[in-house]
Parts: sequence; structure tokens; C-alpha cells
Amino acid sequence: MPYIVYILECSDGSYYTGSTDDINKRLWQHQQGFEPSAYTFSRRPVKLVWASEETKHYYDALRWERQIKGWSRAKKQALIRGDFDAIHEIVKAERKQREKNKNKPPR
Repeated sequence: MPYIVYILECSDGSYYTGSTDDINKRLWQHQQGFEPSAYTFSRRPVKLVWASEETKHYYDALRWERQIKGWSRAKKQALIRGDFDAIHEIVKAERKQREKNKNKPPR
């Protein structure tokens, strides 16, 4: 069964990242708001702004979903635009900042 990772843009401008084996059904579920405790419930309507290529393995989709969930807004926006050069530059800047912080003396 193929799985995909997707990003929704919520009505408040935030992003929600998930994975599924049926994007149409999952998008419909988000729009209907079946789960009041879900992130998207109070942020409807939502719009599908990015979907990955299919993967055969659930755990590959889950790993990719978790990775994207940890990304900055700027990196997610670059992915949505398909701007892989921008993602590369963001990663370089993040590494540089981590290195700079690592070399700071403790307070």
C-alpha cells in the first residue's frame, strides 16, 4: 500500500504535516473536523499545499513526516515551493548557527 507525506496550510497560516495511505480521505477528515483535540480542528478550513511522492513503506513516510515536523517554517515554505537550493542554504545557516552557539562559553 503506498503512503505519502503531506503539508496542509491552515486558516491561521500555520502548517500541519501528516502522512496517509489515502490523501483524499485524510483531507476530507481534516476538513470535517472529526477530532476536536486535533491540531487542525480549530484551524479549518485547511488547504493541501504539498504532497510527497508515494513510498511503499509506512515507516519511510512516518520518518519523513517527523523530519518535516521538526523543520522551521522557512524550510517548509521552501519545500512547498520546490526550492531545494533554499533548503540547502537554510541548512547551511542552521549548521553555522549551531556551531556558533556550541563555541559560546557557558553563562
